Amino acid sequence: MKVLFAVSECVPFAKTGGLGDVAGALPKELKQLGTDIRVILPKYGTIPVQYREKMKKEANITVQVGWRQQYCGIESLEQDGVTFYFIDNEYYFKRDFILYGHYDDGERFSFFCQAVLASLPILDFKPDVIHAHDWHTGMISYLLKEKYSKVPFYEKIKTVFTIHNLQYQGVYPKEILPELFGLNEQSFASTSLEFYGNVNFMKAGIVTSNVVTTVSPTYKHEVQTPYYGEKLDGVLRDRKQSLVGILNGIDDQSYDPKNDPYITKNFDRTSIDSKVLNKQHLQEHFSLPVRKKTPVIAMVTRLTQQKGIDLLINIFHELMQEDIQLIVIGSGDHQYESFFNEMVNHYPDKCKAYIGFHEELARMIYAGADLFLMPSLFEPCGLGQLIAMRYGVIPIVRETGGLNDTVESFIEETMTGNGFTFTNYNAHDMLYTIKRALSYYHKTDLWNKLIIEVMGRDFSWAQSAFKYNQLYADLMTRSGNRVL
Repeated sequence: MKVLFAVSECVPFAKTGGLGDVAGALPKELKQLGTDIRVILPKYGTIPVQYREKMKKEANITVQVGWRQQYCGIESLEQDGVTFYFIDNEYYFKRDFILYGHYDDGERFSFFCQAVLASLPILDFKPDVIHAHDWHTGMISYLLKEKYSKVPFYEKIKTVFTIHNLQYQGVYPKEILPELFGLNEQSFASTSLEFYGNVNFMKAGIVTSNVVTTVSPTYKHEVQTPYYGEKLDGVLRDRKQSLVGILNGIDDQSYDPKNDPYITKNFDRTSIDSKVLNKQHLQEHFSLPVRKKTPVIAMVTRLTQQKGIDLLINIFHELMQEDIQLIVIGSGDHQYESFFNEMVNHYPDKCKAYIGFHEELARMIYAGADLFLMPSLFEPCGLGQLIAMRYGVIPIVRETGGLNDTVESFIEETMTGNGFTFTNYNAHDMLYTIKRALSYYHKTDLWNKLIIEVMGRDFSWAQSAFKYNQLYADLMTRSGNRVL
């Protein structure tokens, strides 16, 4: 079985968030199951030089972008047993610092979608399934259906489209259809690309792929409602028979406290006492008072509204009255960055923040923290809570999306559950839940049992990879290339 991942980012080459982690980890697991899995992504100028130096030139072609013929280099690299292809065009992808947010993102990823399809015959790799991810690749299934379906090389290829975050959809003026794709007005219909007078790349992937997946079972149901559906809930309800929720995992070899080279003292479920040394080092690093019995609450997060930062701001001064220390690492909206910088000055012995992202520092935080706060407004899956549990950090989360699928509220009477949860998007509900977690923290024996429990949970990619593999196999048994 041959599968091609089409993605806009992938660890270790380029990453802005969870999509990059998924694209880097899931193919390795699929390879273990015997799938011929390959990955194609843009060759960004920010890809580390040690990988660029190893890339091999496969071919040079031209790609039709509207009335223009654009250069397209195709390079390859094998990493962890998986072949990666890179679409090279310096005009589109040799940009400094950020992968997205450029004035011409619509054109950049229009080129990429067309380059993916144009490159396949040259590479002599005919996938049984093209698995596209998020809006950047949403036009692939549409072009395959409308432009390539009668070309013998392409006619039997099936498509899977995964929604990682419905909030980002790739919405552009309808003029891009003739200008970038050479498509006529017939393509601009409410049943296909039209979205409130514009073109929507995410919608294109949803309506034309054979199967649409979300990154958690709960998120699959949520996106079919107006509250979470980002104006595409009706479209997703129409596709509900072909909508599947498969929970993301984490790379449990990379995120392994027993072997992590970035933490002070390695540990596992049988040696959780070593977490104390990691906690001490964390407190020292952030110039916090070294207090063994003061719980450290951590947030490793993007500082955006989605992540529930507003809830924390609303009860921040009340929370600071508790015997806790809070450490936040992340970047995002200026207003949130400014707030945490101000609170660090206001509560120097209780609150610390690192504005930005630093992988080694994040690992240090996971290893040394006691509690992990993730009060998201919505969360398609979430990886932070999974990594935290891998390192024996107890999660406090809101019951939404993948948080609802991975964290069960602790019940002392039955000794069940692996964290602390609240339902409503309400600051004082969150504060009540934090205080509830703190009330158990000082019950040492109980708390240690909870740490051992969360560290024993299996959030690896193995189960998810098996489900994806089964989905691909089922697709291949269907006749034709029809959307179901």
